[in-house]
Amino acid sequence: MQSKIFVTGRPGIGKTTLTMGVVDQLRRRGFRVGGMVTLELREGGVRRGFKIVDVGSGSEAPLASLSSAPGPRVGKYLVHVKNLDLVAVRAIETSLRQDELVVIDEIGPMELKSQRFVNIVEESLSSRKPILATLHYRLRHPIIDFIRSRFEVVTIDESNRGLLLSVISERIAACLTRLRVGDSGPTWS
Repeated sequence: MQSKIFVTGRPGIGKTTLTMGVVDQLRRRGFRVGGMVTLELREGGVRRGFKIVDVGSGSEAPLASLSSAPGPRVGKYLVHVKNLDLVAVRAIETSLRQDELVVIDEIGPMELKSQRFVNIVEESLSSRKPILATLHYRLRHPIIDFIRSRFEVVTIDESNRGLLLSVISERIAACLTRLRVGDSGPTWS
């Protein structure tokens, strides 16, 4: 059984909201949680880009913005790869060392522009550390294909999103509790 769970679903369905809800519930129970999340940047109700937030420290940096500058792009957004390396990769590295649960939101087209991000995700997958991560819904990439073939992937939709917060929180809490007490029995898959 695996101690890693991945959530996917269409854009705007609530993957990040679910992830942050799980983080909040686990922290209230005393578990150490770190990693990174990607949030939209909105101005006047219009999406202007995305930012990376370090779940542990709260530090943040732009991930992508509307810009005509040269560089790697996803759609109309310029991806700030340097910020991925400085904030997202560092947050995951730190979490792998010191936290009980590593959060990676999102493994998606913008984040995968950074080879260092790809490398730290691969390292996370091979570690014994529990992970909660979100996956871009339809993206094809070798690391996402590997995740889909080896780990549990839960699809969030309108019919289950109200239920998933408690289900995933409880499953992860049970896994982390077993790890704390040194139970070598099976974890959740």
